[in-house]
Amino acid sequence: MSNLIKASLAQYLEDYIGLELSVAMSIVENFFEEITLALEKGEEVKLVGLGNFSVRQKKRRPGRNPKTGKPFAVSARKVVSFSTSATLRKKLNSLSLSHVGA
Repeated sequence: MSNLIKASLAQYLEDYIGLELSVAMSIVENFFEEITLALEKGEEVKLVGLGNFSVRQKKRRPGRNPKTGKPFAVSARKVVSFSTSATLRKKLNSLSLSHVGA
């Protein structure tokens, strides 16, 4: 199984929609840039049938270095959270396990 990358999406737009590759790549780049900008502003990004991206604030907390066992403070930070849509969850759960991770 291959990874889905921006170039693959652009290639799909070229092959199946007939866009020039440079135009297709520009569309893909702009699509991801819009998602990034929305998340930077703290907005939720909803992709119907796929899921929702949102930014969460994590608090400072105690942690431990797994190699040395030495405690340290994990700083407060923002993280991107993704929750799958019910549609995607249903599709994934209906797949046989032989298709997943092969």
